Amino acid sequence: MSYLAVNIRFLRTRQGLKQQELAELLGVQRSMISAYEDGRSEPKLAGLQKLAKHFKVRLDRLIEEDLSLERQPVGEEKRLQVLAVTLDREEEERIALIPQKASAGYLNGYADPEYMGELHHFSLPHLRKDLSYRAFELSGDSMLPLVPGTLIIGAYVLRPEDIKSGQTYVLITGQEGIVYKRVFNYIPENGKLYLVSDNPQYKPYEIPASDVLEVWEAKAYISTQLPSPQQAAEPVTLEDLAAMLNEIKAALPLTKQP
Repeated sequence: MSYLAVNIRFLRTRQGLKQQELAELLGVQRSMISAYEDGRSEPKLAGLQKLAKHFKVRLDRLIEEDLSLERQPVGEEKRLQVLAVTLDREEEERIALIPQKASAGYLNGYADPEYMGELHHFSLPHLRKDLSYRAFELSGDSMLPLVPGTLIIGAYVLRPEDIKSGQTYVLITGQEGIVYKRVFNYIPENGKLYLVSDNPQYKPYEIPASDVLEVWEAKAYISTQLPSPQQAAEPVTLEDLAAMLNEIKAALPLTKQP
């Protein structure tokens, strides 16, 4: 049932229903709808049949197909994403925190205002007021000296094409999930992004730009653990980036344009 969670959230939001409203229509608790959409629980056969009947979709399609891909007709120009944000009493935007344990739920609910409203939010001084921000918790040690548990504060980037090669970004992707890497932009040449870890023990890899759902440019970080001398790294210089870029070009020959 790999597509069930994303399909329930997509179909609900397409109908303009809140989780409580859908729960009342189906005769279940709101917490059950939330669990279905986060992938923490799956309905039994009777529940699946109710969902399929309500959304007027075949049961096999509800389970086996990503129905969100049908939100845009073939050939139609891609629409701009409406970013779900939360405001404080002064109507200033707050930063949503996405902890590691909530990363799977974020993949399904990043565009759902109701889901975003349930996350923890906070504010930070000295950030530009004209940008939107998210805070993502790191896992793993691929970006040392930033350790697991560090919060990366990212500013929203409208399109993957706007990525600046050599900078660090949090990417929300369909296949890889949430990743934080140094990114090199090869979209004009071959439609792909090249992801590099600051920890040399991790090999670089590429992903298609079409798999990217959201892009957040790293602007700051919060950590309760200061890097040890063993973890500390020399700052990345322009010469380092140039050498890295040359290695990437050698490893990935770009397609020549006719």
